[in-house]
Amino acid sequence: MAIFTQKQSLVQALSLVRENNKIGFVPTMGALHEGHISLVKKALDENDVVVISIFVNPTQFNNSSDLDKYPRTPEDDISLLYSLNKELIIYLPEVLDLYSESVSSKNYNFDGLENEMEGKHRKGHFDGVGTILDKFFRIIQPDFAYFGEKDFQQLQIVRKLVEIENLPVNIVGCPILRESNGLAMSSRNKRLTEKQFEEASVIYKVLNEVKENFSSTSISALNELVAERFLQNPHLNLEYFEIADEGTLKTAEQISNGAKYRAFIAAYAGEVRLIDNMSLN
Repeated sequence: MAIFTQKQSLVQALSLVRENNKIGFVPTMGALHEGHISLVKKALDENDVVVISIFVNPTQFNNSSDLDKYPRTPEDDISLLYSLNKELIIYLPEVLDLYSESVSSKNYNFDGLENEMEGKHRKGHFDGVGTILDKFFRIIQPDFAYFGEKDFQQLQIVRKLVEIENLPVNIVGCPILRESNGLAMSSRNKRLTEKQFEEASVIYKVLNEVKENFSSTSISALNELVAERFLQNPHLNLEYFEIADEGTLKTAEQISNGAKYRAFIAAYAGEVRLIDNMSLN
């Protein structure tokens, strides 16, 4: 396993193996869990060389407290990856290696994708995501990059980023992995108490209930159902629930034939913010 902390040495190492080899890339912010590992395994199956980045990107946090509290477990992450495959390449940069003197993000126009859901509640978040991924893609120059569908809005924005910047990388979306109680796997889950973890299962239960009733119930009625379910659970605070078109991410007012829809939820368990989504048709 090779670990790089500077982009210059990583670029040099990749230049030696790039010819006749497919390069896969899995960007992470560390605190790795089985969801991340599923992405790495898929990348290993489909590529000759796989790079994993571990970097908590400051420009995608609009809340400094959230940035400070984000779990950081680099030694555990490296051990986990080593046990999976000893030939992996890990990029573990410092902030200044990527941002130099100015730790700021570029302003993007993602055709409105950035203004929906997460964009309404996390100002500048997707500018930070686009900025860091553009940097990673240019440094690593992967053939394929792997992202989980838990962050489905981010996945759509990354696809738009590649289109905007004309980057020669194929974006691969991968299914959500879930805990035994249905909660979507997330690094933030490590901050939950045992009680919060148990109660957070309502998110998955609600999404399934919405899916079961989607074809026979109006969107307004489904919105009311979700609000009621969260009012019945005092341990979770619903930030938003939306049914949106998968392509545009625009909030759906009514169902149109031929369109694909997805339900999105963001909720707080104490101070921990959790997101999830589910395809409805």
